[in-house]
Amino acid sequence: MTRLLLATRNAKKLGELRRILVAEGIEGIEVIGLADVPEYPEAPETAPDFEGNAVAKARDAVAATGVPAIADDSGLAVDALNGMPGVLSARWSGRHGDDEANLDLVLAQLTDTPDARRGAAFVCAAALVHPGGRETIVRAEWRGQLTRERRGTNGFGYDPIFVPEGRTATSAELSPAEKDAHSHRGKALQALLPEIAKLAQGAAG
Repeated sequence: MTRLLLATRNAKKLGELRRILVAEGIEGIEVIGLADVPEYPEAPETAPDFEGNAVAKARDAVAATGVPAIADDSGLAVDALNGMPGVLSARWSGRHGDDEANLDLVLAQLTDTPDARRGAAFVCAAALVHPGGRETIVRAEWRGQLTRERRGTNGFGYDPIFVPEGRTATSAELSPAEKDAHSHRGKALQALLPEIAKLAQGAAG
């Protein structure tokens, strides 16, 4: 069994990757999170893009643990806000990880924006870094529109105000399986599956 560190303390992200591996029939991988390894200093996210933040987090995780690691950086890019909050999504309100305050601020900033101009995309960059130094970086987007009020209790972050293209439900109203199949993070993790499968094959060999 090969351990694969997903550099997060978010239980929902861990569950998402585990479900994807099961759905794809990839065995021999034990997905662990930051709570499962000794604590180490985590550098602040200072890169100007999602890719830079993702690979920096993955490199830090590998350096600290010696375990292959995946890290992601994701956020909401709002058309009417010139692509912001972007890499600042988790701390848009000034307090890191305050989902309610972040949602309130985005909705307030879009109060006068007509429905036709409320387009947005969830963006995710994910990086898989091996202890030997090999790196794979992928990026995925999920286009949609922003609502004027929260709907749904599944998911986290900006999910309650994001309606994916072709849908009427917000991403917070979708089932976990639906979200895994279509979300930005789900698509990015899917893109890493060939590299994850190689890890599993190494464990079996």
